[in-house]
Amino acid sequence: MDITDHSRDIVGLTYVYPVVSRRAGGVSVGINLNPNSACNWRCVYCQVPELKRGSAPKIDLTRLEKELSNFLQEIIYGSFMQEQVEPDARRITDVALSGNGEPTSAKEFKQVIDVIGRVKLKFDSLKDLKVVLITNGSLIDRENVQAGLRRLAEINGEIWFKLDSVIRERRQQVNNTRMSSRQVYRNLKLSALLCPTWIQTCVFKIDGNPPTREEIKAYLGFVEKLLQEGVLIQGVLLYGLARSSMQPESPRLTKVTRKWIESFGKEINSLGLTVKTNM
Repeated sequence: MDITDHSRDIVGLTYVYPVVSRRAGGVSVGINLNPNSACNWRCVYCQVPELKRGSAPKIDLTRLEKELSNFLQEIIYGSFMQEQVEPDARRITDVALSGNGEPTSAKEFKQVIDVIGRVKLKFDSLKDLKVVLITNGSLIDRENVQAGLRRLAEINGEIWFKLDSVIRERRQQVNNTRMSSRQVYRNLKLSALLCPTWIQTCVFKIDGNPPTREEIKAYLGFVEKLLQEGVLIQGVLLYGLARSSMQPESPRLTKVTRKWIESFGKEINSLGLTVKTNM
């Protein structure tokens, strides 16, 4: 296993899969609530093959709990780490709800968070383990999602809220969503109110062009407004392309330079926010 392989079926389970996370620095135990590869967005850099529009299917909560419990047992007490993971990454960094689509689209989202909380309590060494929700934030106005986020905060959880652009046209191009900037702003504020929230932003070139200066200024203004209104954002996770996109736009996408991403990070940091960058 290495950072270039985020296969969802590496251990042959329906919902649970391990990855070596470049951002977390160890083994992240993934929860895939979208084994049907359905998502309400279609980001051009998405690594999911045969991605389709839609939502998560009905979740078998009993199966999820069994898979997660058994796999954590194997990681802690079995031979998985020694056989599959390089020595410097042999630690569990988090449980992460990510997978092949938008996890909050699952109708059982709140119950899923309850399952994760119960399983964590079975292992003394994992009681303080971080639980991360990686989300596009589009469904946070739903009551069941908000209930799940409140519970997530109670089990040492945090949200990584996707914000690739604050310009609507660019967001339509990159994320293939018609969600307005106003709705993004409202949902991000609500997210931060319910559970510790990081902004996660993917930066890259399209047809050889990185985000324009206009886009960067708009992004900085958006974040600055949040801070001025007292919205408690934990920081920004700024990252580039690490794996090949499986979307039709893939040939048009290339990486920005380390210098570019670090320069952007410094501008965000000047607003008073912690910034973590990954190429």
